[in-house]
Amino acid sequence: MTSETLPTDSAERKLRPITSGVLDYFPSAIAEVAFVSYVGNEKHNPGEPLHHARGKSMDHADCIGRHLLQRGTFDVVKLPDGREFRVRHSAYVAWRALAMLQEELEAEGAPVARGAVVPVAPFVLEVPIAPIHDFCGPGALYGPVK
Repeated sequence: MTSETLPTDSAERKLRPITSGVLDYFPSAIAEVAFVSYVGNEKHNPGEPLHHARGKSMDHADCIGRHLLQRGTFDVVKLPDGREFRVRHSAYVAWRALAMLQEELEAEGAPVARGAVVPVAPFVLEVPIAPIHDFCGPGALYGPVK
């Protein structure tokens, strides 16, 4: 692949049947993964538009393992506004697997997903601190040195 999401070559694009090879195979599962996105956004980014807030939880492989141990059961997510949602642990597994794969592909040159918000490293201005007399001269604070 190039830096585009899909190859530019028509024959190569046909090797990635997104609708007939994914959406048509797993429509209910995809809907549950979308539900995980919604509930997660309401929990971690309340009041913000739907987005994947990268940097908030990046241990995808460990999370997949924990959710696999609880597969077949539900998590109850309680939001600050009082709403509660039952979310399948298997849906969390799928969401985390997609997140991990997306980040692997991006590391190899795929574009950052349009729904991702990547944290920006804080800018730190380093200013050397010199003794005050270097700026003001001896006695500047207390008068001339006698």
